[in-house]
Amino acid sequence: MEIFRAFLALGLTSFGGPVAHLGYMRREFVSRRGWLDEDDYAQLLAICQFLPGPASSQMGFAIGLLRGGWCGALAAFAGFTLPSALLMFGFAYVALGWQSEYAKAATHGLKLVAVAVVAHAVIGMARQLTPDMGRRLIAIGAVAGVLASPTPLMQLVVIGVGAVLGQFVCRRATTPRASVLDLPVRAWHVVLFGAYAILLALALLVSVQGLSPLALFAAFYRTGALVFGGGHVVLPLLQEAVVSPGWVSQDTFLAGYGAAQAVPGPMFSLAAFLGASTPLQPVVGAAIALAGIFLPGFLLLGALLPVWSRMSTHPRAAMSIAGANAAVVGVLAAAFYNPVWIQGVRSLSDALVAGVGLLMLLALRRGAPWAVLWCTFATTCAYAVTRH
Repeated sequence: MEIFRAFLALGLTSFGGPVAHLGYMRREFVSRRGWLDEDDYAQLLAICQFLPGPASSQMGFAIGLLRGGWCGALAAFAGFTLPSALLMFGFAYVALGWQSEYAKAATHGLKLVAVAVVAHAVIGMARQLTPDMGRRLIAIGAVAGVLASPTPLMQLVVIGVGAVLGQFVCRRATTPRASVLDLPVRAWHVVLFGAYAILLALALLVSVQGLSPLALFAAFYRTGALVFGGGHVVLPLLQEAVVSPGWVSQDTFLAGYGAAQAVPGPMFSLAAFLGASTPLQPVVGAAIALAGIFLPGFLLLGALLPVWSRMSTHPRAAMSIAGANAAVVGVLAAAFYNPVWIQGVRSLSDALVAGVGLLMLLALRRGAPWAVLWCTFATTCAYAVTRH
């Protein structure tokens, strides 16, 4: 219940997309609760960036797993995902009155919350994970690489390059001490990986010509298993999965995407809207779509996390992990600029609103909800003033 309540609070307030979610989680579980330290969090972030699936949901799943076992992992997933899934399910039933200009102004305020949250995360992680010039140069190089080619593949490349460079520029890094990531490798981890691979193979073989519960599950499982980077990257695959076969219209798909911008929690909860919008019974369709899109990432993470933890304790692994962690800071900094800053800040007044939100996060121990209230209130009032 402790894990569920903590993640439910995030699920109700974590606006701004996956990069912002990672900032929220760092603040909650590293800075405030102390469930992880910066090194553990960075290691989890690195493996979640490497694996396909929703990075922020996988991060929450991993934190719950380390804190409370598999029950803790399921509690974290339920708490973080349930609010957005229910909201997206509800959007499948109601008229699109939420597209009013005031609602759009408030939604823009939520983007400014993301600016403040991600900036706060970059500042905190940079202080901890780039203490010397060598690691700062790795982070700067990662920023340049990701901005030059803003693709999920480039994120994997720069983290890998950071790990290699760490062997040369991070020689002062100490061997990792025993941490919450030290997990034994069990036979059932092999079973989890086998389940992931078998389900993917079956999902690739299922025909999409006719709509059925099995076909719907296969379509969303393929999407969750093959998308790297999560967040907005999943949209083209989802469009191919449900619009191309004619299960959901293009207009309905775009309406769901717009709704997903206005709710907290993971972008992958859009699956609840799409599943409910198919000709299947809405509750059944939403449940199948959610299970299909989240399951592959969780199976793969559960299978490989112990392998990652054993690799991280190797004497020479400390240097590679230090380099990879520095690259992760660069990846997050690049994501702060594109898409968070570019999509969120449209004027000097936007920058000031986000700056005040950042000061709230820096000064207040529990400032995230206040930042949400401030940014949405400020942008809504600004629209009312300009309109009248």
